Amino acid sequence: MQENPEPSLLDYLKARFLPRRRAVRVSLSQEAQGPSAEVEAPAQVRRGWFWLLLPVLYGLLAQWFLETDRGDLPLGTLMLYAMALVSYAFLLRKEAHLFEVPVVQVTPPPDALTFRPRPLFLALLFAILAFLTFGGNRFTPLNLSLWGLSLLFYFGALWQWSGWEGVDRLRAWLAAPEWKFSLRREHILLLLALGVAVFFRLYRLDTVPAEPFSDHAEKLLDIYDVTQGEWSIFFPRNTGREGLQMYWTLLVARLFGTGLSFLSLKLGTALLGVFTLPYLYLLGREIGNSRVGLLAMFLGGIAFWPNIISRIGLRFPLYPLFTAITLYYLLRGLRRASRNDFLLSGLFLGLGLHGYTPFRIVPFLVVVTIGLYHLHVRQQEMRRMAWLGLILIALASLLIFLPLLRYALENPQMFSYRAFSRLTSQDVAIPGFWLWVFLQNVWRALLMFHWDDGNIWVVSVPHRPALDLVGGVFFLFGLVFLLWRYGRQRAWQDLFLLLAIPILQLPSTLSLAFPDENPAPNRAGGAYIVVFLIVALGLDVFLRCLENQGWKRLAQGMSAILLLLALGQNYSLTFQTFDQQYRLGTWNSSEMGAALKQFFLLGGSPESAWIIPYPYWVDTRLPGVWAGIPNRDFALWPDQLEQSLAVPPPKLFIYYPDDQGSAETLRRLYPQALVHRFSSSIQGHDFYLFYVP
Repeated sequence: MQENPEPSLLDYLKARFLPRRRAVRVSLSQEAQGPSAEVEAPAQVRRGWFWLLLPVLYGLLAQWFLETDRGDLPLGTLMLYAMALVSYAFLLRKEAHLFEVPVVQVTPPPDALTFRPRPLFLALLFAILAFLTFGGNRFTPLNLSLWGLSLLFYFGALWQWSGWEGVDRLRAWLAAPEWKFSLRREHILLLLALGVAVFFRLYRLDTVPAEPFSDHAEKLLDIYDVTQGEWSIFFPRNTGREGLQMYWTLLVARLFGTGLSFLSLKLGTALLGVFTLPYLYLLGREIGNSRVGLLAMFLGGIAFWPNIISRIGLRFPLYPLFTAITLYYLLRGLRRASRNDFLLSGLFLGLGLHGYTPFRIVPFLVVVTIGLYHLHVRQQEMRRMAWLGLILIALASLLIFLPLLRYALENPQMFSYRAFSRLTSQDVAIPGFWLWVFLQNVWRALLMFHWDDGNIWVVSVPHRPALDLVGGVFFLFGLVFLLWRYGRQRAWQDLFLLLAIPILQLPSTLSLAFPDENPAPNRAGGAYIVVFLIVALGLDVFLRCLENQGWKRLAQGMSAILLLLALGQNYSLTFQTFDQQYRLGTWNSSEMGAALKQFFLLGGSPESAWIIPYPYWVDTRLPGVWAGIPNRDFALWPDQLEQSLAVPPPKLFIYYPDDQGSAETLRRLYPQALVHRFSSSIQGHDFYLFYVP
């Protein structure tokens, strides 16, 4: 009997398809496999795949309970999350070698302090002249020209030119007889992810959200003023606003032919949300890798929180847009010791200050970032480079901010009113000791991602987590990963990501006089940039653990399942849940506008059509927007109804069904009138049409 019989085909199949068994080295016969073929079955590589999935299963279950159980924080759910985090941390410990931050040694260029004196002097001269001519809260051809020249000379004095190599390469490529392109799988995935994200930003934009509210009326009046030649630097209407959205919306309205309308406002802000997507990808690649960038862009593109604030037609997406661009060039500048990146960071930092008031916290974040870099990097040359970069950023942003600086010095109360009305007791007393109120606000803001995003229904789905199931789970996993890696390696980038979120939430948490407005998803909108970077990091780490254990196909399947789950839930939250609640919460000014438009087509005049105001009813300026008259308020108050007798017919009055006093007055003044109750498509939104022929 042979002591070492040749293994059979059955032995080979067992070794090949039963990975939990000990590895068996099998030498098949020449007839079966060829000469001297050896196959070694994977031994420990695929062991324990179920245990690798446990953190995600525990986390999804816990987050689902948090979404569905809206009472007090349940202890069982917290225990589930604790189990998820512990098992995720165990994965990190087992795969620690995969996640080290690469140490990149960069030597600043020897001419780090050089500049061109003559252009820099001209930049200073033109900046002073521009500042002197920016008075009166007006842009003029003169001060715009001076301002533009100061920027041109500033960047010309400090920009590090690399010659015309790029232009020469492009020219050579265009002149080549054959154009060659390389398309990798990463490029296809990037295009698909971007396409889906753009779809979420723009799909059904004409109907979601359906109706404007008073803030939109104020914006359209500001834009109308611009069309009448009032090129304001700061728009003081309705407690004051920076002007970038007004000029951007006017450009969008003219490019797309949408006029001064609610759609123009929505299209303008949705495009700002689209422009944010590439920088989410670039930031993810900067702090992680290409897959982190892809996941951040995809998940941030489909998430309901960024989509709602991008679609609403107000200034809100300007905050995350310029936050993403500013931080990208800042982080890249620190990594590459690149003066040009610092200049670009300062450029977009200054532009952001013309956008949405909460962005005023970003300069503070830039300073904190430089400070973190200084504390963690030991090379004196790199520290010196970082502080020089901060100076370049500050000067560039100051030049961009110049018009608003002049306005702020002339009108300090109006410029700061919107912020200080929330921060101080300027209008309403702070309800308690300010520090305690602030700490409570910070706690609630940190809970918004997994528990309660507040009660501002026009920019959220109230009282549910600001993140979906997948986003909530992997955001926590990403936080654990950053804390774990920072404890091991002390990488400044990890601490930057951890601190950036509460800093970018400060415009919400500093609402001390009105703590009920916190958390405010719009005022904390800049934080979603960092949030989805951390979500992407958490997911990428999980997938890398699976791949390193030999479960590459499982990693691909899990990523597909998780992304489809996120896509489906966010679609439902944006286009169903938010859409329905928003329609119930806003008044149907579009249907009133359609009635006005029909009245005008039948020979009526805007001077003979009125809407009778009623408490907590429609803003009487909004129906005119739908009727193509954005600059008219159709209000006629109940005590002014008799004044309508002097206006020749036909006449049209629109009033609220519960306004019986106005109805009786109208019947007394016009007994021959025709009365019709308009049945709205939204329950509880009917109104009366009172027509005088």
